[in-house]
Amino acid sequence: MRVTRLHRLDTALWTPSLNWEERPSWAQPELVVIHCISLPENEFGSGAPQRLFLGTLDPQEHESFADLVDVKVSPHVLIDRLGNVQQFVGFDKQAWHAGVSQWNCRSLCNQFSIGIELEGSVSMSFTASQYNALNKALTTLLRHYPSLCTSSIVGHCEIAPGRKFDPGPHFDWARVLSELQSSYTI
Repeated sequence: MRVTRLHRLDTALWTPSLNWEERPSWAQPELVVIHCISLPENEFGSGAPQRLFLGTLDPQEHESFADLVDVKVSPHVLIDRLGNVQQFVGFDKQAWHAGVSQWNCRSLCNQFSIGIELEGSVSMSFTASQYNALNKALTTLLRHYPSLCTSSIVGHCEIAPGRKFDPGPHFDWARVLSELQSSYTI
């Protein structure tokens, strides 16, 4: 896996979202934010997260989608339960994934972060295929963007505490960091 000149993962399915904007001229990727999503909650393979990121989700599809009317959100990358990687926004752009957020006394994390969504829920474990794909993506990003380091990989809950809880208590941080340390020279 590598990052192309268009700031995309070469093995990811490219599905461009409209939910992004240019990064400020001073900004570069300095942070990776791990999220999780399932729509409806705890249901997988529906394609609803992808439709949300593309702005085509019909809020009448499911009663739990009512609060998603006019929501404009997208990560850079989504990794589904099978480990398939789909990219919605180039890494040189700011995707709309972090919302109201703060990291190292800096707000507006979208400006300097990369958002990776895992299809999942805070109430359950993620799959081995997801961890494998995530670690390949993270290793690639760490190698391509020298402004990133392993200590700048965080959960959404860390940049929006009290407001967000993902990726949740079942996310295996030790596994991710251990695998990164064995594949990426720190």
